Amino acid sequence: MSLTLPQSPCSVATFAQLLSSTPRGARLATTQLRAWDLSPEVTERTEDIVAELAANAALRGRVQGRHFRIALTLDTTTGIPRIAVSDANGGQLPVLSTGSAADSETGCGLLRVDAMADRSGTEPHPPSGETIWAEVNHRSS
Repeated sequence: MSLTLPQSPCSVATFAQLLSSTPRGARLATTQLRAWDLSPEVTERTEDIVAELAANAALRGRVQGRHFRIALTLDTTTGIPRIAVSDANGGQLPVLSTGSAADSETGCGLLRVDAMADRSGTEPHPPSGETIWAEVNHRSS
């Protein structure tokens, strides 16, 4: 006797792309965001985060001849998008700067990401890179 179990519908939508280390990469990801059924407020904040993280990967995480990876995941049950950008720059994970942009260029974009995201963090991306991720919830007024 064969028993067939019901399959639960897919509750995660994903988009992942390996991009050359140039700012152009963020535009491809924002096109995908607009295809998902998110509120305009969540879409706008997520697009801003994608732009900051892609710029960070293209400028600070740039390694000659290597690319960065952007991954967008949408939990369709909760409506929470997750942005993850991995670059090939080895060394230390980024540290959020508390200085102004005039004092330091390092970490200012990550401060903006931290302010826009509901959750964010960094983790190693073996063999020698890092991944910076952020999640965005719908905020009620």
